[in-house]
Amino acid sequence: MLRVALSQLTTHFRRFVAIGLAVMLSVMFLSATLMVGASTNASLGASIGEAYRNADLIATSKNGEAFSQAAVDAATSAPAVKDHYAERSTYVTFVAGGGEQQGRLRNTAPSPLEGAVLSSGSMPSQPFEAVIDVKTAEHLGLTVGSTLELHGAGPVKNAKVKVAGLIQATNDPFSSSAAQLVASESVLNAVQDAGAGYSGLQFILQPGEDVSAAKEYIAHRMEAAGAEAPTLETAQEKVTSTVAMLSAGQDQLTVVLLAFAGVAILVSILVVANTFSVLVAQRTRELALLRCLGAGRSQIRGSVMLEALVVGFISAVLGVIAATALMYVLIAWAKTQPEQAFATLAVPPSAIIAGLVAGTLLTVIAALVPAKAATAVAPLAALRPADDAAVGNRRGKVRLALGLVALLGGASLLIFGSTTVSLLIALFGGALSFVGILLCSTLFIPTVVALAGRVAAPVGVPGKLAAVNATRNPARTSAAAAALLIGVTLVSLMMTGAATSRQAFNDTLAENYPVDLAAMTATGAIGSGDAAVSRIKAIDGVSTAVLLPAVGTLAEATPDGGNTIYGISAADASSVLRDSALRPNPGTVYLPEDSKGGAATISTAAGPVSLDAKVLRTRHIPPFVEISSLPSSALPETPSMAWVKLDDSVSADRVQAIQKEVAAALGVQERTVSGAAIERVTFNSIIDVLLLVVTGLLGVAVVIALIGVANTLSLSVLERTRENSLLRALGLTKGQLRGMLAIEAVLIAGVAAVLGAGMGIVYGWLGAQAALGGVADVVPAVPWLQLATVFGVAVVAGLLASVIPAHRAARLSPVEGLATA
Repeated sequence: MLRVALSQLTTHFRRFVAIGLAVMLSVMFLSATLMVGASTNASLGASIGEAYRNADLIATSKNGEAFSQAAVDAATSAPAVKDHYAERSTYVTFVAGGGEQQGRLRNTAPSPLEGAVLSSGSMPSQPFEAVIDVKTAEHLGLTVGSTLELHGAGPVKNAKVKVAGLIQATNDPFSSSAAQLVASESVLNAVQDAGAGYSGLQFILQPGEDVSAAKEYIAHRMEAAGAEAPTLETAQEKVTSTVAMLSAGQDQLTVVLLAFAGVAILVSILVVANTFSVLVAQRTRELALLRCLGAGRSQIRGSVMLEALVVGFISAVLGVIAATALMYVLIAWAKTQPEQAFATLAVPPSAIIAGLVAGTLLTVIAALVPAKAATAVAPLAALRPADDAAVGNRRGKVRLALGLVALLGGASLLIFGSTTVSLLIALFGGALSFVGILLCSTLFIPTVVALAGRVAAPVGVPGKLAAVNATRNPARTSAAAAALLIGVTLVSLMMTGAATSRQAFNDTLAENYPVDLAAMTATGAIGSGDAAVSRIKAIDGVSTAVLLPAVGTLAEATPDGGNTIYGISAADASSVLRDSALRPNPGTVYLPEDSKGGAATISTAAGPVSLDAKVLRTRHIPPFVEISSLPSSALPETPSMAWVKLDDSVSADRVQAIQKEVAAALGVQERTVSGAAIERVTFNSIIDVLLLVVTGLLGVAVVIALIGVANTLSLSVLERTRENSLLRALGLTKGQLRGMLAIEAVLIAGVAAVLGAGMGIVYGWLGAQAALGGVADVVPAVPWLQLATVFGVAVVAGLLASVIPAHRAARLSPVEGLATA
């Protein structure tokens, strides 16, 4: 039997090309999904975690207070610490590029912990030397050797520095809005108050040190030195906690990536099992004949499993290689985009091992079930047609019962997981319900195909025969539809989930960053309001702009220390604010996050006004009211703030240029033009990288679906050689035979595509709700054009899948076909 198995692989290798391709693509999907997780973490580490990516441990203060020198000394003197960086940072202003600029200044780190990457020149090595990021240098016309005078918080806190080098621009969205300066300790001493403390600590541990033990020991020493509740994390833990902080305290990123891996495993199991089951089922008569010739049941099963083992392993190896190549191409393309240069490829061992094990193991398991079925009956009985599962027999009843239990139970878990924002529960429920649908598919897909076949009735005999074939052999029809049903459901799920998630991400960003740019101006600096708005709107990349007057002050300062209230009309707010839900109503004052709610009293020129206070979920906006809430006598004639909304396609580089042009249009210093546009653009770039990789996986999923349906339909047609020859002998022409097979394939593919798209929409929406329901309001977003494309591709694929077998069946003479065993 070993020789039989090997001869099957060499003599009939074409028979295994289809199954090998399906396994390879399934493994490719699984491995690529796991690589997405590693590459996402690496990319986030190169963006959000850029400043501390080289550290073993990072110490931060829970309450945001700076660490004292005593706490730093206590931590850095720990035996577990090999090297450290105590960061000092502050914001400074300087004059360059024709105006006053703002930048973030920090001290240089030891070489192993320095996150800045030198582009030209050298790092600061002498007193009063500094480096500045390339993007700011190009924007302001600075070069190596330029001189800057930095101004700190106090009137005498100044330092004149020489630009010793240029560093690459930061990818950290929290730091990308200001110029990045790194200087020697002497510069920090000159511009910062003595005893200002250290904003953070980074450590490199001694080789072989236990990280958990080092965390506890260093934290204990720092607490003993007076530091209040220091938090020590690894670089990856710090990135994860930062992402969790952005998502309402929930680490949704890890959960979403686990969900993708789970979906990939499910698809691998279903596609490989379905395709290989059809292949082995086609050989049932051949295997039964071997039984008649003396082969034992264990020998038959061993032969089939050996074939599966070889095909599965080779296909898995090719799948892992293909996944690595796909991820390399996607990441390389992303890195060519200026806003996505932080994209990083990571190939973890788990992606390779899981791909090889899953591909090999799943192929063997998928082959074992039909092989066992072929050897479970007497050889002569196996040579007769099998009894298909139907409602009236025992197999059908058991299958229906199991399917209904899985469907109802899985649907309940899916709904529960989506309503309680529990993605893992929703994932398990969705998988279970889908398995239930597949188990019941034999009982409803043929009927649906037969009903759809009425559309083909006007074609004549081929159309009527195609519709009848759907119900005459339900198992064959369901097997042909199952591969495409799996693929289209997955693709529709991901398309709907991606569209819904992207909309939720955009809504969340809009809620956190409602104003792109804001310009604070002195009284009278703007001049003519209409002229100022016209100048700003004329700037390339600006969508709209409005002017706001300062209408009063709050009795209590907001968390950022300000207490000025600005007025805006409902129409202007609708045009300039990104958050569509933030529309001011008369009688309400809107305050930034962490402000005091309840009733608020505003001091105006016309006297105090009492309004209801609504606290927003963002700090990136000053207090404001709908302008009709105040008496006209309280409104000043001169506006004191401008809000600017930018086009969605504006890049971070262009935002900096727009800031400069807005400042010039308003006649103010560039540093007075602030806002969250750069942060929003940077976060969008991170999201774009993640969705780019998911889009690549969608392409793989589409190919899996097409290969699955092509395999199943091709094998189904080959299985019916005698049947087709009998139709030819009864008078069916070659053209009618080809037409019948083509119509049958189109009907099955069309029904599978419609059902799969419908289920994918529901699964995608509920999955997005389970993943992001705790972060944002999830509104279903259905990409109808993309789904229509998937439907068209599925129908064409079904048609093409029937062309070659139909041509072979039509070319075969009726007598020769009837003689086929």
